[in-house]
Amino acid sequence: MASFPENLYRQIKQCDLCDVPLGPKPIFQAHPAARIVIAGQAPGRKTHEKGIPFDDASGERLRQWLGINKVAFYNAESIAIVPMSFCFPGVGKAGDLPPRPECATAWRTQIMQTLGQVELTVIIGRYAIDWHLPQYKGVAVTQVVSEWRQHLPTSIVLPHPSPRNNRWLKKNPWFESKVIPLLQQRVVEITGH
Repeated sequence: MASFPENLYRQIKQCDLCDVPLGPKPIFQAHPAARIVIAGQAPGRKTHEKGIPFDDASGERLRQWLGINKVAFYNAESIAIVPMSFCFPGVGKAGDLPPRPECATAWRTQIMQTLGQVELTVIIGRYAIDWHLPQYKGVAVTQVVSEWRQHLPTSIVLPHPSPRNNRWLKKNPWFESKVIPLLQQRVVEITGH
């Protein structure tokens, strides 16, 4: 199987379309053979510093939800990580700023077109919902997550796996008791482990 187009990879890594506080540092993972896409928001500060997507508490919870370890998660030939924005957008009053739209406009469609083997798209958060499921624009994330049956087997919507969402998880125990087992089953069907 061919690898990710080198020219596109180089263009994205050299991107300077927007002015972000810590400077541009595009972070993503993609390979044409990937069968699962993680569609998140944007890298956080820790991810920016490390240069590795989801190498933090959010990533630990996400891998737990998927039922996979770090080795499987960071295998680009199996899992693509394509956030709505590839650089840390900075911090606002209520946490990280929204993903910068320039990134999705310039690069996201091109990357998604290289991923011809995708069987499951894991959609995390409001901005990813609006991109992948535009019919849910403006609908509360909890409601979109609760309609998981309508999206499987090709996609699933998750709340952000951040520890900041612990209260949401406690208020919505159905998510971990009903949705997570089916997500893990789907991942096993696709990956074989």
